[in-house]
Amino acid sequence: MGANISGGGSIDGDETGPPLRPRLDDIPESCAALILARLNPPEICNLARLNRSFRSASLADFIWESKLPSNYKLIVEKVFVEEDRDLMNLKKKDVYARLTKPIPFDGGTKEIWLDKNTGGVCLSMSSKALTITGIDDRRYWNHISTEESRYRTVAYLQQTWWFEVDGELEFQFPAGTYSLFFRLHLGKSSKRLGRRVCNTEHVHGWDIKPVQFQLTTSDGQHVISRCYLDSPGSWVLYHVGDFIVENSNALTNIKFSSTQIDCTHTKGGLCVDAAFIYPSSVRKEVKLCS
Repeated sequence: MGANISGGGSIDGDETGPPLRPRLDDIPESCAALILARLNPPEICNLARLNRSFRSASLADFIWESKLPSNYKLIVEKVFVEEDRDLMNLKKKDVYARLTKPIPFDGGTKEIWLDKNTGGVCLSMSSKALTITGIDDRRYWNHISTEESRYRTVAYLQQTWWFEVDGELEFQFPAGTYSLFFRLHLGKSSKRLGRRVCNTEHVHGWDIKPVQFQLTTSDGQHVISRCYLDSPGSWVLYHVGDFIVENSNALTNIKFSSTQIDCTHTKGGLCVDAAFIYPSSVRKEVKLCS
């Protein structure tokens, strides 16, 4: 009654019938794991939907540990509070997923996370983690609340003669090339009747002379770039420069700055959100400076 499938792959007991074609379900889990290990995280997650074999293989620790940065244990020790360090007891896929979400540290003024597609280490420093000349003088600078910053606050410059923002960070980066950016905005945005509006009343002086961006590292790398600030009403990532980390086991100290200190004219109407460091392989829409 009905069709029977024999061990030799014949149909209805007819040994001369055509053999059954192998299916995806026939792929051993160990082979599926070897395939997944060669893919990036989004591809792994997509293939895990194919069938039970790929889904089980996608949970293998050796696959996800290879996607984590070499110093992921150091990251956990540095930025997680004591009660959260049992993260290391989870499956490596869960560790990866947790680290792709921004993790605040240094009193919430900095964040670290892994890029979801590459596993590369990304960092940001809020305006409150930067040294801003004159920030305590309310005639020139104010911290204002906004939903447009991951830190919910930005430093707003009304007017100054001497614009200088400095930052410093020491971190043990995995080997690779990294790019540093300032996220800046001309004008002060707000919401009116549920719609975003931008007040450019105080924007002036940035088209007269360019802003100078500078980056130096503890191993002697040095980059200088210059750029006119433009695009009022839009947040722009200004590319400061790139640096290379060759030794994953060494701390890298980075000093960087954004300055326009020509005192022949005033400038103002600028929001300073944060500084960002991304692996150079992570593509971003940025303003390239000369």
